[in-house]
Amino acid sequence: MLRSIVRKLLELLLFILLLSFISFCLLKLLPGDPVRSILRVDDVAVSNVQIEAMRTELGLNESLIVQYGIWLRQMLQLNLGDSYITSRPVITEFIEKLPYTLMLTLGSLLVMLIIAIPFGTLSAIYANRWIDKLSRLFSLLGSAMPSFWLGLLLIQLFAVKLQILPPMGEGSILHLIIPSLTLGIAMSAVYVRMIRASLIESAGQDFVASARARGIHPIRLFIFHTFRHSLVPLVTILSESIGSLLGGTVVIEVLFAYPGLGQWVVNAITARDYPVIQGYTLLMSCFVISINMAVEVSYRWINPQIARRGKLKS
Repeated sequence: MLRSIVRKLLELLLFILLLSFISFCLLKLLPGDPVRSILRVDDVAVSNVQIEAMRTELGLNESLIVQYGIWLRQMLQLNLGDSYITSRPVITEFIEKLPYTLMLTLGSLLVMLIIAIPFGTLSAIYANRWIDKLSRLFSLLGSAMPSFWLGLLLIQLFAVKLQILPPMGEGSILHLIIPSLTLGIAMSAVYVRMIRASLIESAGQDFVASARARGIHPIRLFIFHTFRHSLVPLVTILSESIGSLLGGTVVIEVLFAYPGLGQWVVNAITARDYPVIQGYTLLMSCFVISINMAVEVSYRWINPQIARRGKLKS
């Protein structure tokens, strides 16, 4: 067990180093000049001497390897540098924006679970009946509909026609409802199909038939045998969804002018703010990897056979 943990930590460290170097190199391929963005040479006349002085101050006149070495040394000291635009520490801005994205992620997951679990369960129990056909139609429409278009429809309905919810921005819990509905409905379309398929497969397992033969109550049989067995693939996909929500809500945050990490990194890309982009990439990668590791640990509780296999291997 200890050897497995050490191996995973070493793999994590190697992955982060490789990812940071690749992303650092790719940043240099972005069109535009961060120095000109900082000095706003399109609006104010700036001499070449000032541009070179700023480039030297930021270390952009060094070679790529030297620049990466400097950044890596700072990163190992838990210093991700300062934003070129705001001159504030990247880690400080990240911590300020993170709660907004976490609230949107939690809200979206809540909407998804409220829709997907009942629809998916009923669809599996009453397979090929009207509720199953209705849920499959919902899944088809939800999968085909772009999330930004769904967001526009919800803005038109709740903010323009009914005028009961704010269309964009932040300030209260009401500002989270439409963005959470947009992301949650889009995700639930996929999860309804997955829950249905997983429950039907689990219900056909031999251990479920054996438990039913022993006279276990149907509700207990469903919760502790059928549903629990079907959680392994669902938790796997859920971890990927959480990672994509944390790092991929860019379109929704821009659409709703929501001040989360997605909006923050889009502004950084527009301004060629390299420290912010690099810090965002590194920190979000750590978040996603941590979530995946937590999911692997949860497998041992969901399916005890996995834990037993792990003991036999160790």
